[in-house]
Amino acid sequence: MKFSASCAYPVIVFGPFNTPSEVTTSLSHAIGTISMPPKWSLGYHQCRYSYESSEKVLQVVKTFRERGIPCDVVWMDIDYMDGFRCFTFDGHRFPDPKCMVDDLHSIGCKAIWMLDPGIKNESGYFAYDSGSENDVWVQKKDNTPFVGEVWPGDCVFPDFTCERARSWWSGLVRQFVSNGVDGLWNDMNEPAVFNTTTKTMPESNIHRGDANIGGHQNHPYYHNVYGMLMARSTYEGMKQANSAKRPFVLTRAGFIGLQRYAATWTGDNVSNWEHLHMSIPMILQLGLSGQPFAGPDIGGFGGNATPKLFGRWMGVGALFPFSRGHSEKGSLDHEPWSFGEECEEVCRLALLRRYRLLPHIYTLFYLSHMNGTPVAAPVYFADPQDLELRKIETSFLLGSLLVCASTYPNKGAHESGQKLPKGIWLLFDFGDSHPDLPMMYLRGGAILPIGLPIKHVGEARLEDELSLIIALDENGKAEGVLFEDDGDGYGFLQGNYLLTYYVAELHSSVVTIKVAQTEGSWKRPNRNLKINILLGGGAMVTTHGIDGGELQLTMPADSEVSSLVAASELEHKKRLEMIRPIPDIDKPLVREMAKLSETPIDLKCGDWLLKVVPWIDGRIISMTHLPSGSQWLYNTDRINGYEEYNSVEDSAGCTEQYNVIRRYREQSGKEECICLLGDIGGGLVLQRKISICTKNPEIFKIDSSIQAKQVGADSGGFSGLACLRVRPTFILHHPTEVSVVFTATNGTKHELFPESGEVVFEGDLRPNGEWMLVDNRANLSLVNCFDLSQVSMCKLHWGTDHLSMELWSEPRLVSKGTPLRICHHYEVRKIN
Repeated sequence: MKFSASCAYPVIVFGPFNTPSEVTTSLSHAIGTISMPPKWSLGYHQCRYSYESSEKVLQVVKTFRERGIPCDVVWMDIDYMDGFRCFTFDGHRFPDPKCMVDDLHSIGCKAIWMLDPGIKNESGYFAYDSGSENDVWVQKKDNTPFVGEVWPGDCVFPDFTCERARSWWSGLVRQFVSNGVDGLWNDMNEPAVFNTTTKTMPESNIHRGDANIGGHQNHPYYHNVYGMLMARSTYEGMKQANSAKRPFVLTRAGFIGLQRYAATWTGDNVSNWEHLHMSIPMILQLGLSGQPFAGPDIGGFGGNATPKLFGRWMGVGALFPFSRGHSEKGSLDHEPWSFGEECEEVCRLALLRRYRLLPHIYTLFYLSHMNGTPVAAPVYFADPQDLELRKIETSFLLGSLLVCASTYPNKGAHESGQKLPKGIWLLFDFGDSHPDLPMMYLRGGAILPIGLPIKHVGEARLEDELSLIIALDENGKAEGVLFEDDGDGYGFLQGNYLLTYYVAELHSSVVTIKVAQTEGSWKRPNRNLKINILLGGGAMVTTHGIDGGELQLTMPADSEVSSLVAASELEHKKRLEMIRPIPDIDKPLVREMAKLSETPIDLKCGDWLLKVVPWIDGRIISMTHLPSGSQWLYNTDRINGYEEYNSVEDSAGCTEQYNVIRRYREQSGKEECICLLGDIGGGLVLQRKISICTKNPEIFKIDSSIQAKQVGADSGGFSGLACLRVRPTFILHHPTEVSVVFTATNGTKHELFPESGEVVFEGDLRPNGEWMLVDNRANLSLVNCFDLSQVSMCKLHWGTDHLSMELWSEPRLVSKGTPLRICHHYEVRKIN
């Protein structure tokens, strides 16, 4: 593996220092510390690509409340938009976003919405028009706007390296926030571009950067900071919208210094045990790099989690600085209740733990904001001299709290033989120990503040009882700190906060607990204080008093302590033995109707081998012609391959996974066939039948249709306006030696090459029922034949290594019993 840079960069050395924390503090002096997040953003977040309507969003949040599972935030992925156009809402599925958000706020939930950098290249679309007027787009080397393909199709991209573009974007964000937006999500901002070999911008693109950061430069100079500058612009737009609130922004791409503007998640991971294990060192490395607000997609974004995997991931993910569950379109449901009763209970316990620990976690974020220390730190921070601690990847520190998890399916954390740093580490829990939850230890000499088990941050009150969990060190002393403020806004910068330093000290047999020092002008709440002094093995002694006063507790004699510890350890062991762990099921829990849809499907007969993945919009990802050994179509991404759209809605595939509704051999094996069905909303379904006939083995047929499965009472028998778009994307194995050849209905002959870019054929210029992709190097052509009466437009889109050959139907209303259909087939011919 080779790392290279186009020019020399300076090496900046921090240290030497006595502790790792001093190193990160010194680093923060150079790159800045995290902006103080709103307290609600430290709760649990629930996300999916995508919750398809306002009704579904509210249903999900209400289910969290009904089942007693804590949650503070729900997320909207790109499907909330009108045709994936940023700063817009789908008028059918999200007709009144402000009203939806008001409903969410009434039950204590915030809403976060996605914004991508790709702006649809479409005159009449306000974001495109205003951006063009302000001349904000990244340019090609000929000084025209660069156009690349992302979710909306052809897009232009803001040049966030210049102040003009950042101000324009911030202004759009400011207006967008008025819809009730609580937070924003910047995705695809590497920047991602579909139709390029590198999946990002060409190196020849030009950025017109500000003079103080480098001025005009080619794309490689600014590539690594593009995402951070977008996040900065988004953050500033949110501040302009409401200066009394702290912005919350999440970004996929960033650079050192990003922590000033946004939180980070670790990208599109997969539902497997390896990615669960990787998630811990990933967030620790981000913390060491100055970005403490980080976490993975809990449960895995791609694929389907098993109950045990999801429960284990939630157990540890609930204690990450950023805690969000997220799953991709077409996967099975990944809400905590979707995996059976045992997993649901583990998720409930895990999230209740997080909310009890929020006073401590919020304090750690304040300390990180002030000093640049990580929120989640590697275990070796507790003992830098022990080199063995640097190898540990299943444990981490939250300040003085040590979290020990299991990321392996065959054993729980209590069976894993955790290595502890030197000194006193006392086991404790909240009466919630479970084989599938992490174990928690408190360092000797620490005081841990905890709150009540609430369901969302807004449920907490200043007058609620506060608890202190205390682990005395070898000298009988302990200390801890608690930061409190409004949970939002910037009053804390003017001293409107309360920072309390608690101390405990053992003299003779009496432990005295008191406030040693305070900072800030906030008046201490009038609240009860519960003291829990750990003895070991989970045992503790307890007393109560009033916060702010001096409390005393008489410790039991050594013999009594031994008895209490032994009894606690026995009780803990019995509890773990009695609890029903999450079942060790190899496959995800699936509905009976979806069992045919949980694995890739190979369709092999005659000359063809096709691979279909029902959970990714029913996409065909592989099309292999066996006699020649040519693979014409192959893609494992969530884009490309063979796909279908309802182009009126401009949304790919369907809102959920396709179901395989039938697979069979017709007429005693004369035809191999598979039928798939996907719901695209509005009473419409996409149905596809793929068949290979043994009588004609060189041809396979695809019958695609949009059908009305239900119509409204006042619809006149029609379900909705639809336009079927069939879009296969083929590999160009020899890009310099390929062309598309056809004869148009008017008799003219056409041959098109990759440099033609995007071309549309309508009316008499349409292919006369047949066009073919010719590979002159292989001496083969892939022929696509179709019913001309069903196709109103044909479209070619050349990429650097691929080609889309699209068939479009005429837009019309689809009624019950009269589907919109495109029937076509493929065969391979040798070139004469």
